[in-house]
Amino acid sequence: MANEHFRTRVTKDHLVFSAAHFITFNGNICEHLHGHNWRVAVEVSGPIDENSYVFDFIALRDAAMNLVKSLDHSMLLPTEHPTIRVQSDEKEVLVTFGDRRWIFPKEECRLLPIANTTAELLARWMGQQLTQVILAWPGQQVETVRVEVEENFGQWGMWETTLKG
Repeated sequence: MANEHFRTRVTKDHLVFSAAHFITFNGNICEHLHGHNWRVAVEVSGPIDENSYVFDFIALRDAAMNLVKSLDHSMLLPTEHPTIRVQSDEKEVLVTFGDRRWIFPKEECRLLPIANTTAELLARWMGQQLTQVILAWPGQQVETVRVEVEENFGQWGMWETTLKG
């Protein structure tokens, strides 16, 4: 039928990562360092293929799981923030914001090419990574990719993009 629309969604108990962060808002306010058990959901939509599915659940789950594992038990730091300065060497990461200063072991940090470590921008970063995996999948016909990141129970940041159409 011409009006049919199909979606594939993965979210499981193991699509959770524990990570610390802080964000800035209103230009000059910086939260205290804190952490969350972030939960991730990934959804794709498009026509069903010859196997009668939009995208392979296992492939989508595994790609999301790889991202979750890469962030788990780490300090999330934005490298594109206009006033948070992030400098790293082979052992440490130095972060400054105004007169505040933090030093973290490099192996415990994830330097992310985002402006702020909000749930929304984490969802976009994860979505962009997953989109590369999806587009490389043979025969895929995915039309949209949506990633949701729950920072705290009932508080989700979401990102969605259209691949076709």
